[in-house]
Amino acid sequence: MYRKYLDYLAKWAKDEDRKPLLVLGARQVGKSYLIEELFAKQYFKGRYLRIDCSDDPDFVNYVYANDSLQKVLDFIQLHYDFIPDKDHLLIFDEAQECLPIIQMMKHFCEKRRDIPLIVSGSLVRIKISRQTHKRGKNADKGFLFPVGKVNQLMVYPMTFDEFLYNYKKPAFDFVKDNFQKRSNLSPDLHKELMDIFADYLFVGGMPEVVQTFLKYKDNKIEAYSKVIEKLNELYTDYLSDMDLYQASKESIIRSRLIYKSIYSQLSKENKNFKTSQVVEKTKNRDVINPIGWLTTACVVNKSCLLKEKVSSPLIEDNESIYRLYLSDMGIFTFESGLNAKNFILDKDNALSGVFYENYISIELAARDYGLFYWKGKRDSEFEFVLDINSRIIPLDSKKNRGTLSSLAEFRNHNKHDIAIKVSANQYGYDKENQILTIPYYYFSFFMNELKEKGDLVI
Repeated sequence: MYRKYLDYLAKWAKDEDRKPLLVLGARQVGKSYLIEELFAKQYFKGRYLRIDCSDDPDFVNYVYANDSLQKVLDFIQLHYDFIPDKDHLLIFDEAQECLPIIQMMKHFCEKRRDIPLIVSGSLVRIKISRQTHKRGKNADKGFLFPVGKVNQLMVYPMTFDEFLYNYKKPAFDFVKDNFQKRSNLSPDLHKELMDIFADYLFVGGMPEVVQTFLKYKDNKIEAYSKVIEKLNELYTDYLSDMDLYQASKESIIRSRLIYKSIYSQLSKENKNFKTSQVVEKTKNRDVINPIGWLTTACVVNKSCLLKEKVSSPLIEDNESIYRLYLSDMGIFTFESGLNAKNFILDKDNALSGVFYENYISIELAARDYGLFYWKGKRDSEFEFVLDINSRIIPLDSKKNRGTLSSLAEFRNHNKHDIAIKVSANQYGYDKENQILTIPYYYFSFFMNELKEKGDLVI
């Protein structure tokens, strides 16, 4: 399957100034598949070694007992009959099970930078945090993250452009080309692309789930049934993961309750997260650790409140008021309980506005944009706010046209600039009101361009 991160890995491998690479991301977003199947087998065919730290106790025990880089390299050479050098790729997977390897990346950078080294893991940052915050005899005060000595790559679930590429490559090329031209499409083509986009909202971007959908997509009823089965497994696995590296049993329970409540909380008229709806009589301080676990594990994205006048850089206005989104659309759909049959019969009415809002949060987070939303007086709000070269740009996701009242209120407090509306409508720019309308199937390509160029192009 195509993952756009492959381009980054290819450039990293050729870069003479590269550092050891740390690849992070939530479980089952496809890190191992990306690194080995897509990258190593293509660029280092027959010249790489992958060590799974979760399934190789001999290696892990040796590393814990020997913190010398040369000793570890000697062990690899003798134990695996593999000589790490500039032409041979070395991969340490599931590194959360062997934290000394992450510390050792500093020595790889300083002494053996010639060796192409990739270290990956799903809960690495959580494990590090727990180890460094332990008290008493179990404290690991010696752990130091190799700041400045590693390159880092965060892998996310597939965004819509990746899904479209795997779904139908000619459709991907068509959308990319027409977005670059800022073209409006015929009603039939517009509807076809909106239907594919709706499939993405149901399936999401977890590679195994996408692969299952593509295998059965000619029979939509069977495809969605298989997708729900996969999502159920994944959802259960995520809930089980919350046992790991938490401070207390209460934190584990609250993490699960928070995770399972996100769709219902976003579906309220007031979408702000309410701790009392998770556990009665709890306060915001009671969920700081559970939410920290969920966001650090990259399974939840947190959006912070901004009020009235907004300045660059964006800083949350009130840390006790925020919204939470799920990091994958398929998981969001599964949590909603959306009926596959109803979805097939009437996609437009089956999908409420919060599906589109969660989608926007995924596209922004996957490109490292912080999530912020704005509220003015009365009911005025924008679901997202972007800081683009110190330009404060409000962004809304609307199934239909919406109104201009929130924009007028926003501009009462902030510099008169462009506003973005992502919707089911065709591409267009309203010069009078300075509103850029982007159809949902263009938005992923719009974000790619914004990330690449660093500024808006209308």
